[in-house]
Amino acid sequence: MIKSTPSVPQHRRIWRLGPIMQCLIFSVCVNIGASAWASQDNHRHNPQSHVFADSRKMLVEGRETFRFDTFGDEAFWGDTLRLHEAIAGDKNGGTGPGVSPNTALAVGLKVDRRALPRSLKRKIKQGKVDLDDPATTLALLKLDAVVGVKGFFDEYGTFKSVGIQCALCHSTVDDSFAPGIGKRLDGWANQDLNVGAIIALAPDLSFFANLLDLSQQTVREVLNTWGPGKFDAQLLIDGKNAPTLIPPAFGLAGVNLHTWTGWGSVSHWNAFVAVLEMGGQGTFYDPRLDNEEKFPIAAKNGFGNVRRKPDRVTKKLPALQFYQLALTAPSAPRGSFNKHAAKKGERVFNEKAKCAQCHVPPIFTEPGWNMHSGKEIGIDNKQAERGPENAYRTSPLKGLWTHAKRGFFHDGRFPTLFAVVNHYNEVFSLDLSSDEKRYLVEYLKSL
Repeated sequence: MIKSTPSVPQHRRIWRLGPIMQCLIFSVCVNIGASAWASQDNHRHNPQSHVFADSRKMLVEGRETFRFDTFGDEAFWGDTLRLHEAIAGDKNGGTGPGVSPNTALAVGLKVDRRALPRSLKRKIKQGKVDLDDPATTLALLKLDAVVGVKGFFDEYGTFKSVGIQCALCHSTVDDSFAPGIGKRLDGWANQDLNVGAIIALAPDLSFFANLLDLSQQTVREVLNTWGPGKFDAQLLIDGKNAPTLIPPAFGLAGVNLHTWTGWGSVSHWNAFVAVLEMGGQGTFYDPRLDNEEKFPIAAKNGFGNVRRKPDRVTKKLPALQFYQLALTAPSAPRGSFNKHAAKKGERVFNEKAKCAQCHVPPIFTEPGWNMHSGKEIGIDNKQAERGPENAYRTSPLKGLWTHAKRGFFHDGRFPTLFAVVNHYNEVFSLDLSSDEKRYLVEYLKSL
């Protein structure tokens, strides 16, 4: 017969371990206490010890905001424009034919392959997923797989609303799974995104029609003139229709102004876009928009001082800016340029062509006030006059190769880098030889 051992209180068991073990336990306890005390003391006397931990935390928070935060703009895209109804289609409780995955990819929307379950990826590869069915788009939205777009569903799975995120315009994918489906590339301009066509799908465009004093049909016609890779952030500010290329959001550390016409820094433009363009719930203040002559629509509607409650934007700005400034420009792919010619082109860039006077390495824009009139760079001033400074920003050149698809300058007026080089060669009378032009282009492709 096995006799049970009487239970012994925990504090009494320790003293039965013997003197050596008691000493070891005491030593560990003392060391843990000393480490905790030293850590607290270090934090008190060396505040910089928090910097790296705080930096990592801000990067994570900023990336989350950049990729997934709608700032509450689903109230605008869903409730006001009813865009979700057009996406769902009449067979799924919406209106019209709906938006299938193939249609979504055709207007430049991207799919994050990492959000797709393995079983779904396998079925897509096997051709067992209907990419012409809007119901498949809703399934992708439930997975948070559509880059820059957030679907909202009730407890029964009914599609109730839709919102957009920063990543919609300023992210793409590497097409590693299929065209339009791959790993996220944050900060890259989505050169395939047809923003105007997407907005034009919305059943109710009365918001835009009322601001612009136009019919909804005319608004749709205007939006459909934009085309892929372009967006007019000022249409609802001054009423003019002149879309510009979506710029990259990487390589901006050390750069003073961050838009084509120098509206402001990253944090200014994030607030501007989140509140005025995305329709998020937040605060935006810029009294320059009170100028009735220059910005008639903005002045009339008080866009220079917007305070929507609860504010879901302002508290996100620090980490969002931190993440964006951490996005470095990607290196040019191997084999995409001639290294020998690029080396010669660097010398042309810095010396004979005098490019480096404005595009100062290594940030490739002016440190400080990086603005020039159209006359200074040999183009018209029409777009510049829509901005507060009547000038164009000297665009950073790092990662130039990533946004060559739609041309160069703010509106893509120069289809190739050769066209850009020829323009400046003529405007500034550089007298570059054909070889020097070729070298210079190869260097620009290498940045």
